[in-house]
Amino acid sequence: MKRITYSTLILVILGGVFIIGCKSKQKIPKGETEVSVPCSGSDFFTSNKFFRANSIGESQDQVTSKKKALANARAELAASIQTTVKAVTDNYTNSREMNNKEQVEERFEQLNREIVDQKLTGLKTICEKLVKTGDGTYKTYIAIELSADDLVATYNERLSKDDRLKIDYDYEKFKETFESEMQKLGN
Repeated sequence: MKRITYSTLILVILGGVFIIGCKSKQKIPKGETEVSVPCSGSDFFTSNKFFRANSIGESQDQVTSKKKALANARAELAASIQTTVKAVTDNYTNSREMNNKEQVEERFEQLNREIVDQKLTGLKTICEKLVKTGDGTYKTYIAIELSADDLVATYNERLSKDDRLKIDYDYEKFKETFESEMQKLGN
């Protein structure tokens, strides 16, 4: 059996004091109470690999509370995807210096709406909590995600089938631009 040396004991104590000191700096201001919201926080943020969204739905009916939470989360996710893909489209078309830039951007936007609508049916629920409130209503907390790689693959499939875009479309350049935008989200 190993003996604990005096210096090891001092290091452990100093480490504990340091950790406690760091936690004490994050005190809640007087008069405020921290609220812990299920299915939210940094584990449920969009990353460079997944688009994520979370929401809450409340209703007298259990099923309706879930439908509300899911509808709100889907709307938030769709908005996030559309914003990111708009940035990708702008950067991609600018970097490609296409002659028909306006037509390409318009076609990308139309495809974006179609693909987002299609892909939202394949969402993955990564967290779901149902609670009954003191008022007798139901609250559903939900978090959903969509793989960025799956989304890029769907764009590639659809863009390469579009006769008007196929001429100017470069999958590797599009993917590189998309991944660059996802890295910004991940940070």
